[in-house]
Amino acid sequence: MSDEPQPQPKQPTEGRPTGTPEAAGTPEAAGTHETAGTSEAAKPSEAAKAPKAARAPKVSGTPKSAGTPETARESEATADPSGPSGPSGAARTPGSAAAPDTARTPDTARTAEMARIPEGPRTPEPTHAPKAAHTPRATYTSPAAAAASAAEAPGAPQAAGPAAGPPTGPAAKRPKRPKRTGWRRIFPTWRMVLGTLLLGAALLIGLFFVGYSMVKIPPANALATKQSNVYLYADGTEIARDGIVNRENVDLSQISKAAQHAVLAAEDRDFYTESAIDLKAMIRAGWNTATGKGKQSGSTITQQYVKNYYLAQEQTVTRKVKEFFISIKLDRETSKDDILEGYLNTSYFGRNAYGMQAAAKAYYGVDAAELTPAQGAYLAALVNAPSEYDVIAHPENRKAAEARWNYVLDGMVGKGWLTQADRTGLKFPAPKETSGADTGMSGQRGYLVTAIKDYLRTTKIATSEELEAGGYRITTTLDKKKQDAFVDAVNDKLMDKLDPKDRKADTYVRAGGAAVEPKTGNVLALYGGIDYVKQYTNNATRRDFQVGSTFKPFVFTSAVENESETQDGRRITPNTVYDGTDQRPVQGWSGGSYAPENEDNVDYGDISVRSATDKSVNAVYAQMAVDVGPEKVEQTAVDLGLPTDTPDLEPYPSIALGTATASVLDMAEAYATLANHGRHGTYTMIDKVTKNGADVFDLPERKTSQVISREAADTTTSVLRSVVQNGTATAALAAGRPAAGKTGTAEEDTAAWFAGYTPDLATVVAVMGQDPVTAAHKSLYNVMGLPRINGGGAPTEIWAQFTKNALKDTPPTDFSLQIQEGSEETAYPSAEPSRSEPAEEDDQDDTTGGQNSQSPGTDQGQTDGGTPTGTTGGTTTGGTPTTGGGVTGGTTGDTSTGGTPTTGGTTDGGTTAGTSDGGTTGDTSDGGAIGTPGGTFPQLTTRRPLDE
Repeated sequence: MSDEPQPQPKQPTEGRPTGTPEAAGTPEAAGTHETAGTSEAAKPSEAAKAPKAARAPKVSGTPKSAGTPETARESEATADPSGPSGPSGAARTPGSAAAPDTARTPDTARTAEMARIPEGPRTPEPTHAPKAAHTPRATYTSPAAAAASAAEAPGAPQAAGPAAGPPTGPAAKRPKRPKRTGWRRIFPTWRMVLGTLLLGAALLIGLFFVGYSMVKIPPANALATKQSNVYLYADGTEIARDGIVNRENVDLSQISKAAQHAVLAAEDRDFYTESAIDLKAMIRAGWNTATGKGKQSGSTITQQYVKNYYLAQEQTVTRKVKEFFISIKLDRETSKDDILEGYLNTSYFGRNAYGMQAAAKAYYGVDAAELTPAQGAYLAALVNAPSEYDVIAHPENRKAAEARWNYVLDGMVGKGWLTQADRTGLKFPAPKETSGADTGMSGQRGYLVTAIKDYLRTTKIATSEELEAGGYRITTTLDKKKQDAFVDAVNDKLMDKLDPKDRKADTYVRAGGAAVEPKTGNVLALYGGIDYVKQYTNNATRRDFQVGSTFKPFVFTSAVENESETQDGRRITPNTVYDGTDQRPVQGWSGGSYAPENEDNVDYGDISVRSATDKSVNAVYAQMAVDVGPEKVEQTAVDLGLPTDTPDLEPYPSIALGTATASVLDMAEAYATLANHGRHGTYTMIDKVTKNGADVFDLPERKTSQVISREAADTTTSVLRSVVQNGTATAALAAGRPAAGKTGTAEEDTAAWFAGYTPDLATVVAVMGQDPVTAAHKSLYNVMGLPRINGGGAPTEIWAQFTKNALKDTPPTDFSLQIQEGSEETAYPSAEPSRSEPAEEDDQDDTTGGQNSQSPGTDQGQTDGGTPTGTTGGTTTGGTPTTGGGVTGGTTGDTSTGGTPTTGGTTDGGTTAGTSDGGTTGDTSDGGAIGTPGGTFPQLTTRRPLDE
């Protein structure tokens, strides 16, 4: 057969492209898809006119005919309108943009079937089809043109399928976007994010304009309508009202520039250049508060002024929203100077002083125009925390106040309002001690109100802002009769005996007192000072005077609680014998040399713990603190009731001498725990708080716990009973009740203490020395014309009179004690006891300021001025007993001048006997005569009781 190309009849091609591999030299018969690649067949108009060819006979060499089952199946597959040929069915060339995939169909029979065109008689085809490579490229004809061309052909069958018209049906829709899968489904699309942001911005802008238009600047009547807080005694009697406002408005020109700049440096250094709202500061303050860095304010001066002058102080969202919009409006309508003037006239500076003028008078006694940079900086520091930074009301916070003062001055230098040279020469300006205007707080009222406020704030019952808003009725646990009895006792035993005109030392005298009910922890009475207006410092709650030897009982309590032993392995009990030599170096302490002095440098030699407590021997108790462990002593004091942040409560041997500076109220709480047999419950001053007739604050539930064993507390009580009956506190016997207690004196006689208790009432009294001008601590020498004031004098006398009158309607009860097992046994040192006798001295010892070292000659405390009288410490051979086996007071062994034993105890072969504690069995004294084998008895002397 010839290889030359033969002419072929035109077949409907359904838009087959040219140049397919099958079209060149394929052995397929005519009518297969190879012929669909010619240019003539690619023209829709010609294809529509041409009659359908009859089925061609199978040509030799052709593998499959057009009508084989395989091609029929393929044609059915391609007939799907959504298939590769696309919905249009129009003829496309390979060069067109949308060439259909039907070029891969096997033959034209399938194409014809898909197009549903009737077939005509087939024309014989040559064996070899011409190569498509020689045919010209077909051109694209649109479906509309193809349809028009087909319509022009007379008698031509109408083309079926999609090629006959425009695309219709589901296949004509736009393809769907593929669904998001995997992790992409979790995150929003950028369209969603952008849309949300735009919507949120539009919403915020809308809310801003709505809020700005709705919120109006209210009339400035917040302070005019300020309500009073009413403070009540337990029986409902009124103590005071704090609603009287001490305020005097002045023009900005009447406030010194230095004071103005100080307030700006403290509160808002960019006030004159910034807007009314500082969003950055608000966000920072919110973050710091949320992350536990302390509650902070992000408010500008404008916002603070709005809060002070136009709004209430409550911390609510509504108030903050109003503050926001009012601040913006005010900033637009009012000058910066007017805003600053209003702020300086309405800010609270403490001491019930509102405004810079009132504060200048209350703290420095000058007009605001006369304030210096140093004074202005201190007043500016007060705005941040007026109740904490008043160094007169809270001397223990002086360091924090000075730090804030320095911060203000540094800010003034940084802004160019103060030169560095002027800054360098400034000294902290201590405010005056008086509080200024009365405002209904004279006498004890001001002290009680400040103590109540401090209690509510420190226990987080109420905030300062809530209390300043006013309107509360606060019922306390204070007993009016006992409160009056305390004032009378201080006046009778101390204040009425002072003569400030003739004795300058009498101008230094301050007194503080607190009484706590042991079983409930209720504070029943407080004495804060002679007059709140004249002496602003609350002496009942201040923490800046050493407690002296009133701390020694905590050392012994810790020894019993921890079953401690001496350095040579002897158990510490009331009758354990220690070396009381003056300036004896403490043994077993690795922190350095420490050898404290005894009172008046008296050598006591070997002495029992009970007698050492009676005489307040420093050498014994410093050694005992090391034997127990200073850390354990500190923990016992905290367990009993001292706050963990008590200043100078440090684990050194000197802790035994009372270097800590706890308040009178703190010490009363701790001694109340001893009176309550070791059960402690945090003291309380508040019974209830109401507003508009309803309870508004949840008061903390009082829970008691056994913080130390009953044996430890009761054994300490037995020792302290001896101090009252035969030691330095015999003046307490005037109360007419069983009592226990301890005297103490601060270093350099700056304070004298007595801490004592009955089963029904624990009371602590302190007399302090302070300069009324500089607030410096002063020694109490020559007060009331006496050489010195000691704990056994005025403090104990005040205690006795107050206790007697406070409990006059309460039947006396005795202590019920469970004493440490074996406490009646005397434990000697491993070395032979010293036979030297100490000189008799007349008062308790005192503290030393050192921690690890003690230089000879340093005063440890003072006596009552009596002349020490010595005893020879005579012996009794054969152990002849003295009269009486019973002891009153628990201490025995006081020797007469001749050295023979006196009342108390029996000496039978060196044994001791006798009961103490006012008849309480089981507790023995330290022995009127402590015998040694062979019948020789070195006598342990007791000091002549004070004021006998």
